[in-house]
Amino acid sequence: MKPRTSILKPNTDPVRLIVLVGNPNVGKSVIFSALTGTYVTVSNYPGTTVEITSGSTTLGGRKAVIMDTPGVNNLIPSSEDEQVTRDMLIDERVHAVLQVADSKNLRRALFLSIQLAEMGVPFVIALNMADEASSRGIHVDPEKLSRILGVPVVATVATHGTGIDGLRQALLTPARADLRVPYGPEIEQAADAVAALLPDAPIQKRALALMLLAGDETLLGWLSQRVSPEVISEIRRIQNELAGRFPESISYLISKHRLQLADSIANQVLTEAEGAAGSATLLGRLAMHPVWGIPILLAVLYMVYLFVGVLGAQTAVGYLEETIFGTYLNPLVTRLVRQFVPIGLVQDLLVGQYGLITMALTYALAIVLPIVGTFFFAFGILEDSGYLPRLAVMVNRIFRALGLNGKAVLPMVLGLGCDTMATLTARILETRKERILVTLLLTLAIPCSAQLGVILGMLSSLSFAATAVWLSMIAVSLLIVGRTAAKLLPGATSDFVLELPPIRVPQARNLAVKVTARMEWYLKEAVPLFVLGTFILFVSDRIGLLSLVEWALRPVVVSLLGLPPQAAISFVMGFLRRDYGATMLYQMAQHGQLSHSQVLVSIVVITFFVPCIAQFFVTAKERGAKAAVAIALTAMLYAVTAGSLVNFALRTLGIRL
Repeated sequence: MKPRTSILKPNTDPVRLIVLVGNPNVGKSVIFSALTGTYVTVSNYPGTTVEITSGSTTLGGRKAVIMDTPGVNNLIPSSEDEQVTRDMLIDERVHAVLQVADSKNLRRALFLSIQLAEMGVPFVIALNMADEASSRGIHVDPEKLSRILGVPVVATVATHGTGIDGLRQALLTPARADLRVPYGPEIEQAADAVAALLPDAPIQKRALALMLLAGDETLLGWLSQRVSPEVISEIRRIQNELAGRFPESISYLISKHRLQLADSIANQVLTEAEGAAGSATLLGRLAMHPVWGIPILLAVLYMVYLFVGVLGAQTAVGYLEETIFGTYLNPLVTRLVRQFVPIGLVQDLLVGQYGLITMALTYALAIVLPIVGTFFFAFGILEDSGYLPRLAVMVNRIFRALGLNGKAVLPMVLGLGCDTMATLTARILETRKERILVTLLLTLAIPCSAQLGVILGMLSSLSFAATAVWLSMIAVSLLIVGRTAAKLLPGATSDFVLELPPIRVPQARNLAVKVTARMEWYLKEAVPLFVLGTFILFVSDRIGLLSLVEWALRPVVVSLLGLPPQAAISFVMGFLRRDYGATMLYQMAQHGQLSHSQVLVSIVVITFFVPCIAQFFVTAKERGAKAAVAIALTAMLYAVTAGSLVNFALRTLGIRL
């Protein structure tokens, strides 16, 4: 395993490194923005696919680099996000850790504070959302908490800028907490024995020893670079010997002692008025109710679909694609290129059928950008409101049948807006197995809103029975493929453990910060994929590869699917963009080139067919090239098989639609 390089550039003036740490949905991004301004960068943490946001500021006349880590609930990692946060603390010598805590959920925050204290890192606590806590009758005494922990504690309302100046001042003098958790003689002795075997690190050896005793396998790569195999074997022996002394797992016992201390501290500094729960608390309970939660769920899903699928994918896309780009920009650019660029090949590359301007930028800015913008805004509202965890709870039992848990609902639902963006959202799942499985299901059976609109238009000419067949094919495919892939893919499925934050009204400033940062990512990271994909199509067309692919598909299209030969081109174009292929089939149906049975077969195939080129490249980036190719091939084979079965059944049974 190659050692991870520092995130700070060598041979530069010394700078202060500040790492933001906190639970999910505690306002870290708002505090990060308030401290750094708008000049930020997003990059993968070395050796991982997890993106870290960094920015700079000035503290006490010196430059400081601030790193915003993913939201975590534990520094004994159970996901790649948590591992990245933990790794940053053991790899980097930080000036300070800024822990952002939710004042309404102090016990959860103190569980992290205790681990930071054991690590021996200097830190400051931002007691955020103090206004929301007050409105719920919750009050935390920051001065008393500071005395107990021995670190600066600053009450903040980040969305209003309250307490930010105090945070800047506190970050000049962070402190190491004077706190020690008593784990009992057996665990303490084992921790001392393991700590004596460990190399020096930016954090306390005792903290590393406790991670290893808790069964943290992710530390073995880091450890193997610094100690001999004999030392690792001895640590294993101590682990096994300690584990044999208790009926419960050591991880459970360590967490239990930490939670007991967190409860003890919270009871000293927190007061809560009785009967303070208001309408937001009631709504949060109803959202998970076995009866009332269902209509709330349906209403939320419908509103998300209307906002992303209708407003973003239809209204905004239609205006930008047809009016702005189709009527004004593309004709103007085409005339200018034809007039001032004398080389025909270059003209075609820029404004031809597969032009980098007329196709790549049109698709990226006129078609996908509106979907991305509405998607990010809707996601931000669901994220900040606290509803997403409740949505996951509602559908957890259903998703268990697919080999997943309730967290998978987010990318699956958002796939109805844009499968490419939904593939990125799969990062919230804890294991690689789950992320690959969700990506496969998104590719296979979740049509994006643009494609879905075309498909529904085609189904409108058929009977209700045809629509029922199509919907049944999707439901059965999700179940069969999900269960089969869950058994075949290596790895484990994570437990469904989810913290439920309170329901709250999203803050406009927080939404603006998140949407802006994510849109900036899209423009920097995703748009180049459209340009690259279009260039590949241009080259493939020039060398005759597209025609060859069309010719190769025709026997399958005619013999197995029972479709006209010219339908082959629609499936090839479906790889460029799913709704493009569906639109070609729709036009064939409108011109009487497809019978009703052929329309149903073609709908089934185009639904299950390979992902669009943007999703393919994003899948390759997120899951690896081999996984992307395997998923695309699986989808193609499954689409042909499903379409062939429908064609065979319709012909054999003589069903007319």
